[in-house]
Amino acid sequence: MSGGRVIFAVPGDIAQLTGGYGYDRRLLAELRLIGLPVDHLRLPAGYPRPSQADEAEARGALANRPDGSVVLVDGLAFGAMDHIAVAEGERLALVALVHHPLALETGLGAGEQERFAASERRALAAARRVIATSRTTAELLVSGYAVPAGKIAVAPPGTDPGPRAEGGNEPPVLIAVGSLIPRKGHDVLLDALARIADLHWTCRIVGSPEADPDWAGGLVRRSERLGLSGRVAFLGVEDDPRQRMAEADLFVLPSRYEGYGMVFAEALSQGLPVIGCQAGAVPEVVPEGAGILVPVDDVDALAAAMRRLIADPVERRAHAARACSAGARLPTWTETAAIVGQVLRSMLQ
Repeated sequence: MSGGRVIFAVPGDIAQLTGGYGYDRRLLAELRLIGLPVDHLRLPAGYPRPSQADEAEARGALANRPDGSVVLVDGLAFGAMDHIAVAEGERLALVALVHHPLALETGLGAGEQERFAASERRALAAARRVIATSRTTAELLVSGYAVPAGKIAVAPPGTDPGPRAEGGNEPPVLIAVGSLIPRKGHDVLLDALARIADLHWTCRIVGSPEADPDWAGGLVRRSERLGLSGRVAFLGVEDDPRQRMAEADLFVLPSRYEGYGMVFAEALSQGLPVIGCQAGAVPEVVPEGAGILVPVDDVDALAAAMRRLIADPVERRAHAARACSAGARLPTWTETAAIVGQVLRSMLQ
């Protein structure tokens, strides 16, 4: 038997500064705070593209767990470990934590996209329960991955309070927070910024270049080529980007897909108007009036939205007030942990 403990399996270093790993870290801490005994299991960092050695290590790590163990597995690994999930699904009580399906990562070739979708579909079929981080993701798992709705619990990320963005900078300060990967759409942001170069503004981009150094380097070169290097600053990783957000007037991130979008919620909670895309769960997080959402990859629409709020401080303040109100209604981490904890406790009994 499991001994009444839950195993939370996460690939690589759980301290990584991304939204997904931030969710995992905080969930682990909050589950312990509500009295649920949870042990962290580090899976190989090669997921979701594991080597044979990575697969062997992950297989061994789960094979060593007692029969009946409840094992919560982060989706970055779970969707790519279908053979292990099928082999262990009867013996272990597997729970999948899905931030967004692997096949929806931007930049995948058609073949890899199909392989990820097929693998995740098989793995999810072997899970006893599934935790989705948004209603949008849950609906997608039902419609595209044949997961029964009754098997899914939705546990959106909590949002911690942050310092209020007072605005009023001259020129206005735009901020984008997110890893420098294709899915976050920084290339679209730079192209749109070039189209509003006649306005006064500065832009700060906070995010790690390590996940895709070639892409990150290309963004810097793109900024230089567009004549933006004096106005756009790439700040790299920061331990606490919330202070940078407090110093800004607008949050802008044209992500091509988000399974939830924790940083959008954080921006709202700090009273920052949001300019983003109608992508994945972003419309679920950002209500009408708290910002402007445009079609994915629409440079003209993004530029027009930024021009509108940069040029009109009165409208910008109105959006900021509505953003703050929306942020106050966001779930807390205690609420998130209560949802997940209820699922896990039901499996421990």
